[in-house]
Amino acid sequence: MRSFSLPTETPWRSRLTRWLRSGLALGALALLPGCDLKFWRMDGPMSAVHADGPVARAQAEVFHVTVWVVLVIFVLVGSTLAYAILKFRARNAADEHAAPPPQSHGNPLIELSLIGASVLALVVIAVPTLKGIWYTHDVPAEEKADAYPITAQGYQWWFRFEYPNEQIPNVGSLVTSNELVIPAGRPVRIDLRGMDVIHSFWVPRLAGKVDMIPNRANFLWLKADEPGYFWGQCAEYCGDSHAVMRFRVIALGPREFNEWLEQQIAPARVVPAAAPANAGEPAKAQFASYKTDWKRNEPGYSEEFDLKPLESWRAQQFPAHDEDPALIAKGRQLFQSKTCFSCHSVRGHFVGGSAAYPDLTHLGSRTTIAAGLLQNTPEQLARWLAHPNVVKPGNRMWTEGYQKNNIQLTPDDVTALVAYLQSLK
Repeated sequence: MRSFSLPTETPWRSRLTRWLRSGLALGALALLPGCDLKFWRMDGPMSAVHADGPVARAQAEVFHVTVWVVLVIFVLVGSTLAYAILKFRARNAADEHAAPPPQSHGNPLIELSLIGASVLALVVIAVPTLKGIWYTHDVPAEEKADAYPITAQGYQWWFRFEYPNEQIPNVGSLVTSNELVIPAGRPVRIDLRGMDVIHSFWVPRLAGKVDMIPNRANFLWLKADEPGYFWGQCAEYCGDSHAVMRFRVIALGPREFNEWLEQQIAPARVVPAAAPANAGEPAKAQFASYKTDWKRNEPGYSEEFDLKPLESWRAQQFPAHDEDPALIAKGRQLFQSKTCFSCHSVRGHFVGGSAAYPDLTHLGSRTTIAAGLLQNTPEQLARWLAHPNVVKPGNRMWTEGYQKNNIQLTPDDVTALVAYLQSLK
């Protein structure tokens, strides 16, 4: 048996020196004051390490325990390997033919110790894992009576949220799309349903992934420690636009949550007609110019929204000051003439719509459109209306709406529809 020998053209000392220098450089970079290194902090909006609720925290604790156990194993095995390489390396030609060092293979003490250490490592990981599974399975008994029920349904490629406790006369349960508003500090039990193919519901800062399977009831529970704005997405491949099937969770304090419920239960807002004195004035131009040369994967968010999403959501609940009643009225008429109401519900304006398509009754109050892909601004809404298949390939609004009904929109049509949809607060 010959000892290990590094090639003469790359001495081990030079290679080790390069590794040490690279490690020190990375360490110094990570410690630089003022550096915004999200990779090291792992605190992005989809981070599963920074938990904002008890369910996510229990799951993160299991992850941390596993990481530490694996790190200890890595250090021990890596140190042993490094020691063997350095201790028994061939320093010259004579060492290449030297007798091998004493072997420990078959030593009962060593092998039993390794088995015992492996079992111990598994036990250290298994105990918090079983505890976490038991805790996250369902709402704890002491909190179950206070749990708020919600039903989440996954479609290609968007989410429908139903509030069974909030009933609307002659309509049924309150329904929203793609933005799930919950009470902060209160457990929320979410029934999960897959309506076409298998989807997966995932809000990493609040809870782990649970599949939404057709014809099979499933559920999870979560709780936000305090008011906040959280990113979520489908975590199971479900077709062409799976990667852009997203949603948001907005946690509000008790008073703000009740105010939001009252606003959502009310029918769609009606913008008063323009005063007679303004009848001869030209239409306002607040929606008149839009960017038309969008790239397929161009981001749809502003930096301000990314920095303070909850504040942006709160500001979105109020009507704009420069609304154009004439333009909004034209958009409402186009919504009917283009048969948009046959798929989308707008309570108080149109009778129709289907559960298989997003409810637009209060679309203007949401911060996102296209299932969390774009910020709900006039410009991004115009982008979505003008190029739905470019923004989200294969979506049903394009295949079963625009193509099937031969819907064509001029720039003026888009402008009017944007004004109308933005008015739905």
